[in-house]
Amino acid sequence: MLTNIFADLHIHIGRDYKGNHVKISASYQLTLKNILIEASRSKGIGLIGVIDCHVPNVLYELKQLVNREKAKELAKGGIRFEDVTLLLGSELEIYDNLSQGPFHVLVFLPTIEAMEDFSAWLEDKMTNIHLSSQRIYCTAKALQDKTKQLGGLFIPAHVFTPFKSLYGSGVKNSLSEVLDPEKIDAIELGLSSDTTMADQIAELHCYPFLTNSDSHSLQKIGREYQQLAVEEASFTEFSLCLQSIDGRKIIKNFGMNPHLGKYYRTVCQHCYQAVELGTKQCPACHSKRIIAGVKDRIDQLQSEVKIEEERPAYIYQVPLEYIPGLGPKTLDKLLAAFHTEMNIVHRVSYEELRKIIPKKIAQSIIHMREGSLTIASGGGGKYGRVIK
Repeated sequence: MLTNIFADLHIHIGRDYKGNHVKISASYQLTLKNILIEASRSKGIGLIGVIDCHVPNVLYELKQLVNREKAKELAKGGIRFEDVTLLLGSELEIYDNLSQGPFHVLVFLPTIEAMEDFSAWLEDKMTNIHLSSQRIYCTAKALQDKTKQLGGLFIPAHVFTPFKSLYGSGVKNSLSEVLDPEKIDAIELGLSSDTTMADQIAELHCYPFLTNSDSHSLQKIGREYQQLAVEEASFTEFSLCLQSIDGRKIIKNFGMNPHLGKYYRTVCQHCYQAVELGTKQCPACHSKRIIAGVKDRIDQLQSEVKIEEERPAYIYQVPLEYIPGLGPKTLDKLLAAFHTEMNIVHRVSYEELRKIIPKKIAQSIIHMREGSLTIASGGGGKYGRVIK
């Protein structure tokens, strides 16, 4: 029997169990243990992808959790801790002689043993196996082949962001310039795009779309996610879900309005003046630091629009922390009453919310649930914001 779960499949580790950096730009609180506890107890997310599992100390800690029976490796792949299943993932940077610039990809593997094999294979292909998102010195297609040899899933990451993404820097026109299209399992959209935007590119029509947080802190876990129909939260079930086999499917994508993303518009990075794509110098401050926007890049690549009804619904949501007036103390009150953020965002009625928080904040949560909050656009590395 199928059940519905929420999944966020792009979460970084800030530090390993010894206190060493893994993702240097991530919070020191973003440890493996804290991620598992936050996802299970506070977020209410059933499936998470931790994408630094190739790091030897992370693998060691995962094995220790299983050996001490704090977690369990599932027969269908993944590691179960309380109410959440962890998928073993790795984010890697590709910059081979076929690509225009570096781009990131996600690899997910079913077991600790497979990830250990992968980590050993990676070690002589990167400068530092102990850090996240490191450049791998082999071709993208060689990485795809190794992923499939180990029974894994290969997913290009945040494909439209201006830096280190497939369409932002990796290719001029088509993913087939650097990748084998047959060995791609899904496409991760990133914070500044949505289903409608991405489906303007014909070569993406055949792939399922994922919306993930790319979390660099505990608070950001679940800022983007999807609802899945699966038999259980496991690697195999997620794989079947991507292929829409026997009723498994992505039910809905929940993502921030692209206007809230850091790179929605092409802007001057110095003064944040919006400019046209291709502008060499800002007309306002004369800076040459122009950051291309996702919307403009997609417009440049546009080839064909797909019928929206063929995709799962894309629901605009924002993290609770974005809602004006909803600070940490108010969130603590809500969690004390309703247990998880997924309950607050999806299930609790307006009347129940009003018993705990002021009317204006309760209304904002409902408006957020309906996708009707007013947004000011972001760009050039600066997030958009909720106006009301």
